[in-house]
Amino acid sequence: MGRGVDRRKLIAGAGALGLAACTPRTQDEIPAEKAPDFFLNDLEARHGGRLGVAALDVASGRRVLWRGQERFAFCSTFKAFLAAATLERVQRDEESLDRAVAVTRADIVPHAPVTEKAVGRTLTIRELMQATVEVSDNPAANILIREMGGIAVWRSWWPTFGDTTTVISRLEPDLNTALPNDPRDTCLPEQTLANIREMAFSERLTPENDALLHGWLTASPTGPNRIKAAAPEGWTVAHKTGTGANGTANDIAMLTPLSGSPVIVAAYFTGATEATDDQRDAVIAEATRRALKALGRD
Repeated sequence: MGRGVDRRKLIAGAGALGLAACTPRTQDEIPAEKAPDFFLNDLEARHGGRLGVAALDVASGRRVLWRGQERFAFCSTFKAFLAAATLERVQRDEESLDRAVAVTRADIVPHAPVTEKAVGRTLTIRELMQATVEVSDNPAANILIREMGGIAVWRSWWPTFGDTTTVISRLEPDLNTALPNDPRDTCLPEQTLANIREMAFSERLTPENDALLHGWLTASPTGPNRIKAAAPEGWTVAHKTGTGANGTANDIAMLTPLSGSPVIVAAYFTGATEATDDQRDAVIAEATRRALKALGRD
């Protein structure tokens, strides 16, 4: 989710940041209750929803958290990690970017902007990943999970980089129900920071495959009024949105300035059933602005 080898060099001197959800707080972390510009009670009260926000200044390791250890339905944000898992399979020669996969009418579920047009022909693994990440094509995501061996194999990928809290239960579009107190298909915002950092700054992906994923995440046109709307002028936003039932709008991103270290943001908003789409987007944007301000990166 970053800029390949150049991005890794950027933080080479920053050291290990210890971002696993179970890691004790360090002196560099800013607890939400001690960050005066990062109280989100008013945003939750505005539309009756529940916010989960976690943000990290990569170089310093400083974080702000709001409900960082509570569960939120991840919806389509998982697709960024699905592409990463598939690229790892490519690197192990278990998959090929150019392998053609047949798309059938039986594969089609709602929100199929790419796969609907491909019924009766094939899409390559590369095309399926691009459709999954850039335009959140649901059948493309389901096909990638099927081609890696099914949901059990997909579920087993998450603990490979230390995530034992994200719950993988269903395929698209069923995973978007976002029912209150339902643990299925949920994650912890604080853990998402650890996941993004691991995928972006470790050596799990080659620079070439890392650049592929970063390109898709940056090119994605979805959610222009969420995290993208809060990014300072000139910053690049590589992100993946997710939208579900029960008034749910999410966005996870890496925001990178022209010079200096990136900031990672994971924002989940659910339960705002009376709000409009625009209002939910505006809450995500405002929460991001406050997180950046609290980190001194606005």
